[in-house]
Amino acid sequence: RGAGAARRARVGMQSALFLAVRHGGRMERGSRRRSEPEEADKGRMKRTIIKDWKTRLSYFLQNSSNSNKRKSKKAGKHRNYFRPSPEEAQLWSEAFDELLANKYGLAAFRAFLKSEFCEENIEFWLACEDFKKTKSPQKLTSKAKKIYNDFIEKEAPKEINIDFQTKNMIAQNIQEATHTCFSAAQKRVYSLMENNSYPRFLESEFYQELCKKTPISRAAQGT
Repeated sequence: RGAGAARRARVGMQSALFLAVRHGGRMERGSRRRSEPEEADKGRMKRTIIKDWKTRLSYFLQNSSNSNKRKSKKAGKHRNYFRPSPEEAQLWSEAFDELLANKYGLAAFRAFLKSEFCEENIEFWLACEDFKKTKSPQKLTSKAKKIYNDFIEKEAPKEINIDFQTKNMIAQNIQEATHTCFSAAQKRVYSLMENNSYPRFLESEFYQELCKKTPISRAAQGT
């Protein structure tokens, strides 16, 4: 009787193992079947991100253009907000400063960083550039505190990725604010963008489209 019980137990275990293997095989086949829809989902997500990126770029350009119109009525001030020629866009790949110096390029790069969820870097850099141009001591102090509250202090709404020592030094320096309060942090963020985000921007689909030359039609060639 004991031997029969043991044999039935072994048969039961073998049956369970067989079912588990079959079930596992179905799971593997199921996962392979799901791979194609997953790839399609990734493609749709990429297209959505690019579309959102272009929408943000249009928004940045429109806001910048409207702000510039309020400051000046000179037509020459607006030229950098128009879509650049392929030759102009290609200049951005020669140096990071070339990109930042161009209004359209800056807006495009800013929108790109926003799509990568690290726009705080360019916003901090721009805030520092504005800060260094401030002449009034009172405004210098208030701007220094705002930059610290927005970008530097722990759990700031746009906290940038810098080391504790630099943060601590800034906290001390803003007590008597000078134009060099954020110099070390700005260099760090600039280097981060130049070495990481900038190369990815140059490889992005949107930038590659800007660099493409429009083929000349036969009708245009005949004129």
